Amino acid sequence: MLPTVSDLLALDVIRRGSPQVVAGADGLGARVRWVHVLELADAAHLLQGGELVLTTGVALPADPALLARYAVDLAGAGVSALAVELGRRYVGALPPALVRAAVASELTLIAFGREVPFVEITEAVHARIIDAQLSELRASERLHEVFTELSVAGASPDEIVRQAAILAGRPVILADLSHRVLACEPGGADPARLLSGFARRSRALASPTGRTAYDEASGWLFTPVGARGEDWGRVILVCDGPPGGTDTVLIERAATTLALGRLLTRHAESLDRQAHRTLITGIISQAHADPAEAAVRSRALGVPVDGRQLIALVLRLRDPSGPGVLGVSAHARVLDVADAAAACRAERIPSLVGTLDDARAGAMLSLSPRADPDRVLRALAARITERLGAFPEGPVIGVGAAVGSIRDVRRSFLEATQVADVAAERPEGWGAPGASGGPVGLGGSGGPSGSAAPGRGGSAGPARPPFYRLADLRLRGLLHLLRDDSRVQTFVERELGALLAAEPESSLLGALAAYLAAGGNKAAAAKNSHLARPTFYERLRRIERILGTDLDSPESRTSLHVAMLALEASRAGSGPAARRPPAARRPPAARRPPAAR
Repeated sequence: MLPTVSDLLALDVIRRGSPQVVAGADGLGARVRWVHVLELADAAHLLQGGELVLTTGVALPADPALLARYAVDLAGAGVSALAVELGRRYVGALPPALVRAAVASELTLIAFGREVPFVEITEAVHARIIDAQLSELRASERLHEVFTELSVAGASPDEIVRQAAILAGRPVILADLSHRVLACEPGGADPARLLSGFARRSRALASPTGRTAYDEASGWLFTPVGARGEDWGRVILVCDGPPGGTDTVLIERAATTLALGRLLTRHAESLDRQAHRTLITGIISQAHADPAEAAVRSRALGVPVDGRQLIALVLRLRDPSGPGVLGVSAHARVLDVADAAAACRAERIPSLVGTLDDARAGAMLSLSPRADPDRVLRALAARITERLGAFPEGPVIGVGAAVGSIRDVRRSFLEATQVADVAAERPEGWGAPGASGGPVGLGGSGGPSGSAAPGRGGSAGPARPPFYRLADLRLRGLLHLLRDDSRVQTFVERELGALLAAEPESSLLGALAAYLAAGGNKAAAAKNSHLARPTFYERLRRIERILGTDLDSPESRTSLHVAMLALEASRAGSGPAARRPPAARRPPAARRPPAAR
């Protein structure tokens, strides 16, 4: 880190000149990037800022106005300090006009009471500056090595944040766009104090014009995390003072490593499985410029696509992070699911089968035009259940719409993925058609082919299908599925951010939820909230002032209701019920909108 003016005044070579700070003592903390000997009075335009200017004053003007102008020009050029040697031009003290101008322009002015060789000062200071730059270079090289190793090793976000905190010697926090803490390394600080009111403080940060910014009020140096033009979070370095260049390099390298870690995946599969997976991934990502290319590749793998019913199927683990059979990893578990999906071959169904990620396996079924999709899917689901009998709780199956062209298979896969994800998470307020509870998948009960698994708790529940389609998806399920989408998080912040920032723990959020759940009926909402009408109405007026909206507007209520449901889904998916908004902790009848009742 570059030395400050105060640091340089402590050097022996400068102390021999008996330096005295005549003006601008508040600027002693300014960094000095170079020392410049300058005797001309009109050379401020040649400076770039950050210099310590040394002069004997022999060429300075005698006119007080011109002398004042000299000081003002140097301050405007951004010099760190001006040091004048007494004895040649000025004896005993500096001119009052120069001192007054330095005070007015906040220029740090230093007087040397004794003669000192300027060449010794420049050599000593420049040596120190170069040493500081070399130290920063070595530190940057070390950062490069550490974060490169983390990237190659596929380190988790927690490990990346931990290593960043060790290198910085200070706390590092990773948060998403909803200001939820995804990973935190206190670095010796008190975690409770560090994270207290985090969401409110994070929202108060001004959006940087560049990629990295420092907020002096909070002492946070922060930078966004993302790739391909889409940010999904940000890394925060909690500083105890203005950050240096190494701090900026560290936080940006950490952000880059986190972004790369989210993009990179590794799969250890057979060549056959890899070929299937690659083709499925290419179809979903539209990697093939011409759909005919995907059709040719599919036929080459023995799966016809012309004149067939093409159906996408996605099998989703309920809890990919939970304990699996014999403690195997989530990746190994999804490979087992993909093996079970290969039951398509046992049913003599031409298909592409492969893993999609550590939580999902996918298949593209190719059925004849005369085949009954429901009958085929029921038989296939039963065989999958049979093969996964060792799992305490089988995966759920999402099914996309049947399409007649390889061009439309991507849409079928997206539908299947949406349904499977929502069913696996069991969002509150959504269940299978005709069912009173949340969706269940192919459980370990092993019902007969085509029959539904019995309800939980040992009692038979309403019949549930062994697979799910997009028609089963409702608004709560959709928002639960999209709860981590940056666009949804941005929408929630835009609609509710001001309320969350102003009253993060108050009952205003609960009042708004009750009002929206009552369809805009204030009296009913007040009754459901167990509040007197005047009290409840006053809370609604406060909400309107904070959000700058009209709650009587149906469009505003609809927008806010969607945002509230998205916020509830986001908080429900991030932790215990205690972190949900007040609306999520009230009795169901007071919380659910009329359509859900």
